[in-house]
This record gives sequence, structure tokens and C-alpha cells, in this order.
Amino acid sequence: MMPRLGANYPIEIDVTSKPIADYQTDEYFELDLPVAPAVMVGDEIVVEGSGISEEKVEAAICRHLGMPEPVARKKGILGRLFGG
Repeated sequence: MMPRLGANYPIEIDVTSKPIADYQTDEYFELDLPVAPAVMVGDEIVVEGSGISEEKVEAAICRHLGMPEPVARKKGILGRLFGG
């Protein structure tokens, strides 16, 4: 998801991945960063502690860049049933 969004918008994407134990230290909490897993766009914490849809990340990127948010795609019956 991130490489595609980085190709579509003029943004820099930094992905930080560490063992979960590194996110549960006192030093990490002192940094005042979100609970992993998390997605931040600029200074906005879009989500922390859970997953997020590509649409929500894309909307946050557009807000950050001062662009209109994309129109939500309509879901078919299977998408509504299975959250796709």
C-alpha cells in the first residue's frame, strides 16, 4: 500500500519496523510516539494500535497536502459483508 501511495502523492514515506519489545520500553514511551502498529501523516496520528484501510491513509495524506479527499469507492455486497 505505501509504495503505491508514495508514487501517487508528493510525499516521503518512512517505515519503521522493530521487534515488539522495542516498542514497550520506557525509552520509547518517553518519545511520545504512538503505540505500534501506527500510521502517522505529518504530525497527525491517523491510527495507533490497530490496522487501517488504504482509503483512510489516502484521505489523511490528502488532508496533509491540502488536497480534496478522494471520493469513497462504493462497495459491492461481498465488500460490505467481509469488510473489503
